Amino acid sequence: MNTFQEFGLLTSSLKALAKMGITSPTPIQVQTIPALMQGKDVVAQACTGSGKTLAFGLPLIEYVEPGLRAVQALVLVPTRELANQVGEVLQALGQADGIKTTVVVGGRGIGPQEQAIRSGAQILVGAPGRVLDLLRRGSLKLNKLSFMVLDEADEMLDRGFMHDVKAILAFAPPPNKRQTALFSATHPDWVDKAAIPFLYQPVRVKVDPLPEQAPKIDHVVQEVPDNGRWDALRGLLDQRDGLSIVFTRTKHGAKKLAKQLAAVGYPVDALQGNMSQNARDRVVLQFRSGQIEIMVATNVAARGLDLDGVTQVINYELPETSELLTHRVGRTGRMGKAGTAVTLITREDKPKFLQLERGLPQKITRLGWTTESRRSPTTPGDNNWRGRGSSRVTSGSPRGGASSRSR
Repeated sequence: MNTFQEFGLLTSSLKALAKMGITSPTPIQVQTIPALMQGKDVVAQACTGSGKTLAFGLPLIEYVEPGLRAVQALVLVPTRELANQVGEVLQALGQADGIKTTVVVGGRGIGPQEQAIRSGAQILVGAPGRVLDLLRRGSLKLNKLSFMVLDEADEMLDRGFMHDVKAILAFAPPPNKRQTALFSATHPDWVDKAAIPFLYQPVRVKVDPLPEQAPKIDHVVQEVPDNGRWDALRGLLDQRDGLSIVFTRTKHGAKKLAKQLAAVGYPVDALQGNMSQNARDRVVLQFRSGQIEIMVATNVAARGLDLDGVTQVINYELPETSELLTHRVGRTGRMGKAGTAVTLITREDKPKFLQLERGLPQKITRLGWTTESRRSPTTPGDNNWRGRGSSRVTSGSPRGGASSRSR
């Protein structure tokens, strides 16, 4: 299919797409929208930036009845920032039909969110913790739920969220009475087993990007001395050309490192989970607009966020899993643009990095450290880099038929 018209979408959805400037479906949309329009469950994998939100968002809108003032669709996401981003897309798609989308996340007062639900919100986008709070308070009921999405499904089914997701689904209709879609950029083997209780005869889709669509990311590992991480970071930031994200392991570490960089004159701010939602929104907005060029972040920025213009990702500290490393690196090299990623490791980090590397599709070029590297521009091919050649890493209605709403 080459046009959205061929999917039989609502006229209002087609007009919304035109307003967004979106004219042609992406491969993940071509392969998942027809199945979802037929009422099938879908498990889908496609790289970051491939159009997954519209892939589930367009069918979701089809199954929401504007005249029914109850929550009919639920999208669970791992972070507040992604909730806001998905909520904006669904709000734009449903606005002409009078469909109300509400974002429910922590960090904001629960009262206004309860009021939005009482006022007839039909689509809920939220993080599991806040959704579960609303259910347990009796403010949210899912007895009319017909469409459910787990976005970034591998994280939603991991240990950190699995307990809450199971608890939420205990309030929802059973799998054969609702439609469920799981979307993610990475899909480890264990996800299929973990997802079995939530699905009903799912269609499985995996879309590999065409060579020209694949992210163009040069990812290297820079070995640094035990006390050399700070100098290496400043060397990389000094030669930035665009926006840079620096990933740390902890919230405190992100806040501290951002303060240290700001103290020596870098245009920087932090994004981490202990901040209020308004503060987090402000940092993302300023970063997108280029008011700040460097964002020091925990893994809250690793998934789902639509951040164009990021030319450099620096892993100041290693993540916990290979999947998180893939997601972090995938913040750059988007929309056909090239990007670089550098993972800094000390001698102490090497065993952990070797463990992470085993979960990656290929080995990453490892570069040594020289005394001249401390504050010099550090790019592949520079004399200060002692690499073994270059390496490119690509990052990767109720059941029974289509909606009866008029089109």
